[in-house]
Amino acid sequence: MTIQHILIVDDEPDIRELLEITLGRMGHDTRSAASLHEARELLDSRDFDLCLTDMRLPDGNGIELVSHIQATRPELPVAVITAFGSMDTAIEALKAGAFDFVSKPVDLKMLRDLVSSALRLSRTDEPATERPAAPGSEADGECELLGDSACMRQLKGTIGKLARSQAPVYIRGESGSGKELVARQIHQHGPRAQAPFVPVNCGAIPAELMESEFFGHLKGSFTGATADKNGLFQAADGGTLFLDEVAELPMHMQVKLLRAIQERAIKPVGAAREVPVDVRILSATHKDLAEEVREGRFRQDLYYRLNVIQLDVPPLRERIDDLPRLADHFLARLADRWGTDTPALSSAARDALMHYPFPGNVRELENILERAATLCEGAAIGIDDLQLGETGLFTEAGPDAPAAIDTTPKSERTDLNQLLGHTEKEAIIEALEKTRWNRTQAAKLLGLTLRQLRYRLKKLGVE
Repeated sequence: MTIQHILIVDDEPDIRELLEITLGRMGHDTRSAASLHEARELLDSRDFDLCLTDMRLPDGNGIELVSHIQATRPELPVAVITAFGSMDTAIEALKAGAFDFVSKPVDLKMLRDLVSSALRLSRTDEPATERPAAPGSEADGECELLGDSACMRQLKGTIGKLARSQAPVYIRGESGSGKELVARQIHQHGPRAQAPFVPVNCGAIPAELMESEFFGHLKGSFTGATADKNGLFQAADGGTLFLDEVAELPMHMQVKLLRAIQERAIKPVGAAREVPVDVRILSATHKDLAEEVREGRFRQDLYYRLNVIQLDVPPLRERIDDLPRLADHFLARLADRWGTDTPALSSAARDALMHYPFPGNVRELENILERAATLCEGAAIGIDDLQLGETGLFTEAGPDAPAAIDTTPKSERTDLNQLLGHTEKEAIIEALEKTRWNRTQAAKLLGLTLRQLRYRLKKLGVE
């Protein structure tokens, strides 16, 4: 095992001794400094793999050391030791570039986890797009952040830096712009890449089930709790919890989430004591969270805990030069999924897409191409196949562009969809039986292209 070298900076001899013993038992070599001046001298004289520094030093503070390391040794992770309850100080350190923080009195297990996580960081500033996906993650094609426009190059560079930190990141962007994909990139290119990435849509969980879903519950803690159940925080332990549409959290859950973030511990429903968890929080919403705070719908203290670092994801219309590559990627993926040749985009169709505003962003582009690939009858997708004026999906541009409202009762919509699907399935099976399951002949009988038939077979689950 390669020996890792760790710099400990603290003016209290007993704290330095405790850290030296703990890290020594982990097999690491340590050097100690009692002041900011001594720390800088050691940093100038030798290489380290990690720095642990107290916030209060005789000749300065930990923030100054964090800033010095960021300026001179940006590849070196530095964690700060803060006084109990000094969350504001910890946030200031994270904003300055600290990898993470640990509070006094130092919890040794939490310290060991922090050190192990920090030492997994690469010693090189490898670009995020060149790092391999973690085993068990989505396929490279599903997770790759595509695009070479100026704003995307800047975004990828920022992701690479954020991946080296444990600071909470608030990802802001319009619906369909790829906020979850950005969150996955931050996770996959950081030290938690081998641990779980757990995404949760905060707006999709019923309010009465939220506490149990987030924190778990014990058997018998409420009616229907027939067994112990881990929550989302426990599922993400050691990894990343991505809170999508975090603005949808009701006020009572905002309070509980704030405590979980501050204490790094959760209390399952029905439990008598809290359970420590090691989770990095990434959050996102298409809403203006600052405006939600001003309107009293979101707690200001939680906003500051989540928004330690803000990352803006550009809408597709601001990176339209990336569209050809995105379109080729989506069409190739469709062809692979359907087992057909990759449909081409006619030059007219490509030009039409380049001039379309895409209020629904990358997600809308993918939907448009899937529909067009299904409808086109020739070798290439034409303008008419795109149906850009007939999408009905988005009524205006902007982060809060609402979808067209369907006033039909949900139960009726579901029944109609089931009826149409059943009728379509019967017609397809009948055509296949008439042609002895020759798909080419069945497609002709139905007035479809082979690609359209294959799409419908896959959609309807017909083998």
